[in-house]
Amino acid sequence: MKLSIISFTARGLALSLAVQKVLEQEIDVNVHTKYKILSEADKVPMKEKGNVRVEYIKKDLLTWTGEQFQSQNALLFIGASGIAIRAIAPFVRDKLEDPAVLVMGEAGRFVIPVLSGHYGGANELAEIIAEKLGGTAVLTTATDVNRLFAVDVFARKNDLVICIRKGIKEVSSAVLAGETVTIAIAGNYQGKLPKELTLVSYPVMGKTSVIVSPFAEDAGKTDLQLCPKAYIVGIGCRRGKPLPEIEEVVKKQLLKVGIRQESLASLVSIDRKKEEVGLLEYAKKYHLPYQTFSEEELKQIPGEFTFSSFVQEQVGVDNVCERAAMAACKEGGRLLIRKYAENGITVAIAERKWSVTFDEI
Repeated sequence: MKLSIISFTARGLALSLAVQKVLEQEIDVNVHTKYKILSEADKVPMKEKGNVRVEYIKKDLLTWTGEQFQSQNALLFIGASGIAIRAIAPFVRDKLEDPAVLVMGEAGRFVIPVLSGHYGGANELAEIIAEKLGGTAVLTTATDVNRLFAVDVFARKNDLVICIRKGIKEVSSAVLAGETVTIAIAGNYQGKLPKELTLVSYPVMGKTSVIVSPFAEDAGKTDLQLCPKAYIVGIGCRRGKPLPEIEEVVKKQLLKVGIRQESLASLVSIDRKKEEVGLLEYAKKYHLPYQTFSEEELKQIPGEFTFSSFVQEQVGVDNVCERAAMAACKEGGRLLIRKYAENGITVAIAERKWSVTFDEI
């Protein structure tokens, strides 16, 4: 998480610097202000305040806020809540996509999450800031007020993708009503299961409230499917392969093993494909990190891989897609699909070791 703080007065700026100081070991914090700490004659937009660079915002607040939303930076407004609400109003879209937004009064007594309390992490950030500065986090979300299990917080902390949106409300309502909420997990889990949940075995029989799994077939068996981002697509291709062809080949392999697109963690290849347009477009479209490895790095990956004399002649290593997928998995990974070739594109899919952790309420 990156946090951008905006203040409007000298007192607000001082509090911004205090927040930055207590968070500097945990979060990347950028300090901004509309308070004119620079003289009108001074054209330098940044000024040192101790070891912190403070940016004076010349543009209007609405434009600046829109840029922060675009960058997915968490926002902390130090000032009146009305200022924050008017500033973010045009950009609020979706509870699973909007960044965390918080407000603090200049006295620093209260920290109030106003947007994306759960999935965006605003509630947790508010509690951290309040604890470190001796203030109070003002939480209004029902599960937090009642100290109950919040499924969207659980998803965020475990890097799980929420695949059935309406299920959040259904599961949270059931938790608040004291109804039985069942959960099945396709992998391992750690920690103590919250009292609000009843664990059922996987694969499930019948309907289950929550299923943590990457498999498409589970969508019809649950109110809320949470997908672990545990699968790596290793890929190689001839130069100039367009996005639609790449999509088609990857899709076929995902369908073959029944893995949902949402469970992909990254797209990987050899470094000479670092600027391959089709691969970059695929990564961008599906919001995947795109990572490449050198020939030497790929050669060092242990295991038995599909040998190709042609690939070895061209790039210096006997296999790109399988080796790259396993390189990204690191310890505990396994090849789920070995090299598949079609129309000048090769794909392998690896599964990295994954589990989920429950925090005690």
